[in-house]
Amino acid sequence: MTVQLRPRAALLAVALSAALGSLAPAPVLAKPATVAKVDIPFEQFTLPNGLRVVVHTDRKAPIVAVNIWYHVGSKDEPAGRTGFAHLFEHLMFQGSENHDGEYFEPFKQVGVTGQNGTTNTDRTNYFENVPTTALDMALWMESDRMGHLLGAIDQAALDEQRGVVQNEKRQGENQPYGQVWEKLTRAMYPAGHPYHHSVIGSMNDLNAASLDDVKTWFRTWYGPNNAVLVLAGDIDLATAKEKVAKYFGDIPAGPSMAQPKVDVAKREKSTREVMTDKVPQARIYRAWNVAQVGTTDIDQLQLFAQVLGGAKSSRLDQRLLHQDKLVDNISAGAYSSQLGSNFVIMASVKQGVDPAKVEGIIDEEVKRLAKDGPTADELSRGKTAFRAGFIRGIERIGGFGGKADALAECTVYEGDPGCFRKSLATIDAATAAQVRDVGAKWLGAGDHTIVVEPGARVALAELPSETPKPFTVPAVDPAFTTLAKQVDRSTGVPQTKTFPDLKFPELHRATLKNGTQVILAERHDIPVVQFSYEFPGGFTADQGRKSGTANFTMGLLTEGAGKLGALPFADAVDALGAKLDASASLDSTSVYLSALKENLAPSLALYADMLRQPRFDQSEIDRIKATWIAGIQQEKVNPSAVAMRVMPTLLYGAGHPYAIPFTGSGNEVDIQSMTREDLVDFHRDWLRPEQGTLIVVGDTTLKEIVPLLERQLGNWKAEGPAPQVKAPVDVARPTQARVYLIDQPGAVQANLFASQVVPSSKDPGSTRLDIANGVLGGDFTSRLNMNLREQKHWSYGAGSSASNTLGQRPWGARAPVQIDKTAESMQEMRKEIAEFASGVKPATPAEVARIRNIQNLSLPGAYETASAVMGTISGIVRYQRPDDYVVQRKAEIEAMTPAQVQQAAATLDPNALTWVVVGDLKQTEAPVRALNFGQVQVIDAEGKVVAPAAPAAAPKAR
Repeated sequence: MTVQLRPRAALLAVALSAALGSLAPAPVLAKPATVAKVDIPFEQFTLPNGLRVVVHTDRKAPIVAVNIWYHVGSKDEPAGRTGFAHLFEHLMFQGSENHDGEYFEPFKQVGVTGQNGTTNTDRTNYFENVPTTALDMALWMESDRMGHLLGAIDQAALDEQRGVVQNEKRQGENQPYGQVWEKLTRAMYPAGHPYHHSVIGSMNDLNAASLDDVKTWFRTWYGPNNAVLVLAGDIDLATAKEKVAKYFGDIPAGPSMAQPKVDVAKREKSTREVMTDKVPQARIYRAWNVAQVGTTDIDQLQLFAQVLGGAKSSRLDQRLLHQDKLVDNISAGAYSSQLGSNFVIMASVKQGVDPAKVEGIIDEEVKRLAKDGPTADELSRGKTAFRAGFIRGIERIGGFGGKADALAECTVYEGDPGCFRKSLATIDAATAAQVRDVGAKWLGAGDHTIVVEPGARVALAELPSETPKPFTVPAVDPAFTTLAKQVDRSTGVPQTKTFPDLKFPELHRATLKNGTQVILAERHDIPVVQFSYEFPGGFTADQGRKSGTANFTMGLLTEGAGKLGALPFADAVDALGAKLDASASLDSTSVYLSALKENLAPSLALYADMLRQPRFDQSEIDRIKATWIAGIQQEKVNPSAVAMRVMPTLLYGAGHPYAIPFTGSGNEVDIQSMTREDLVDFHRDWLRPEQGTLIVVGDTTLKEIVPLLERQLGNWKAEGPAPQVKAPVDVARPTQARVYLIDQPGAVQANLFASQVVPSSKDPGSTRLDIANGVLGGDFTSRLNMNLREQKHWSYGAGSSASNTLGQRPWGARAPVQIDKTAESMQEMRKEIAEFASGVKPATPAEVARIRNIQNLSLPGAYETASAVMGTISGIVRYQRPDDYVVQRKAEIEAMTPAQVQQAAATLDPNALTWVVVGDLKQTEAPVRALNFGQVQVIDAEGKVVAPAAPAAAPKAR
């Protein structure tokens, strides 16, 4: 349930984010023998009440994606009622007339995956993936809130969700740079324009919302004739027609509301403003209003953005990141919306650099590209990247940005579920001259620039609240009719009695000549093959080295390899439509490749170079080092990240392998002193083929892939003796609770974290602890969230989790809360933990059944993607689990009793919690100290104790 701040075209945005482009010439590559055809086939029909239905059949998993879009967003809100669309999105999760209770509850009982809802300027959507056998339940629920909601909306529900939304607003604004989008939206569109106000609206308007206002809003916008329903997955047209008619056919149509006219609001003059925030470095946002969704111009602007700043070696990256070294990161993108879109450039300026200098160079590069156009290589790589992104995007049938989302978006905005074909064709056919001309047309004068500079955070003033004009819901078009009622809703939600079997791919094994174990899971649904070369070590291998060495070394692997420097290497990857990455986690390191099947062999050649011959050029080390340090400083002003930096040492004690920032970024001193030799040594010691496991998931076979791997990696040999990771020793919990406060001046929320160590992921009781955690805080319907969000309305969301680790796991509960409820929220969190752990409120059979169903019945849908399969295999390797671990774990959970779950809950000790509270100290310190939870200390972002301020001297007597 979120505000979607920047609207997008679902699959084309995936393509954009995946794309890489540059100026440097790429290696000449042979064209693939076969190029896979990619598409999303669909069929469609419309009910007599106007509900448009789109059906896509995909039998790879026994699940159906249900995705419904209502054509109403913040653009449709009258003056004085801003935020209504998003508020109503929340209200529609409250239950309905024939289901009294949380909307999520029936879905959790059948193992739903990917369930949520979002609102943007133009539409509201709801989506979930359910087992095929639970489709009747899902359609009953969606139709009940479409046709039978008003009777369930009362003042209590309105007050509850209003409080939740207001905390969501606070949470967004509380982030570093979190006030920018509100100010940018106001500046880009004049008062009275449908996009002038933010999607989440103003506090004043939310407070003014009455029950009658809300009910009028529902009657106006949520009829079937203003909706599109997409069913994708294990379903066919005939089944869809029968079930949709059954559940939705008798719902009367609503009024036919006119959509606002397209109004790009192209600006004639360039404007700018400067604001301050509690941030470590300046950031520049520069935006233009550009062509609306569905136009050739917006599609071609995607390519312009790609070449300009949407890629690792784009023009802005080359100039400002690599050549002049004036920024730590920079990006450009075109974000499409119904009435008009935005082209946005964002740059994080290096400390000590004048933002005006960066602004000047951005202006130069925009004008140069708009004057000369892209090179043939740039254009070709951009097109390849879009196609590759589309292919990867259509792997998922549902969820946010999956195939169902793409079909719904096209239907709502353009009346054609297949509009993505036109966009892809436009991009494929675009010429350099067209890309040049569209940039010149839209990206001249008329931009607005916001520069955020370090300084005090100034509270954002709310837009003036207006009294809305009287409104009468229009009459319904008599052309719409209903079908005969087929469902007796008084009998309640349909019960799902059978469920699909779990089908985890068979694991095929081989051993390369270099000693690497290969594990293959075949997935032939899209022409992509993914690889993850996994090695022991991770952050724990920093022992005896500089903090952050593991992650820093892995981050440099993609910055050039073999004969190719950083930019040519990025160009080569881009030309193949591949994705390469390397990273470290607490206990391991991994090197990743996603390759299009048609370019598998040359992609593997680049992958092998990255593994075997990373360049570690000094110029790239120096560049990344400066950006890395800036990233650490950004972590220290981010409430969640700063807690993840200080909490590990508080839990494990200095010197422990896990007593390092869980972000993996290390500290500024060690990163600054990092040398090339440090990286070479780490690579030599820890990326050893004989200690590696290469996980392969995708469109290949062992017979095909092993020879390719042998050719590239078979003769790779490690040098020198292999180091061993010392097993993390167990640490004792503190004898009493401790509270640490971190000051975040001007914060409108406090971020609460309560943590302690629990047994390792390899412990026989780890699965029982996972289920116990699910009851307490591991799900939306768990105790912590129901308390702080749904009952108290003090938080946008609260929960708990335990990371998987070889040593003792860090378990923690977390909640961002409105700052005036800091102490009260801590009390509620402690109460929930204490009552659960002590057995005062033990795990109930219903709670255990719900978490069991969430864990087990979701499995057929949980492995929809190759990445999900790869993640599970990675766990099998790291924790030395059997190949049928998924089946064994499922059986253990099915047999688990509430008594066993309660026994696991007793692992938690509320009297030994370590609390970290990040918020405005002036508002949090006194009430937190008054709780008497334990010793309270103020610490800084490094975890060092801050001495109390000296009391002011008493005035001298006269």
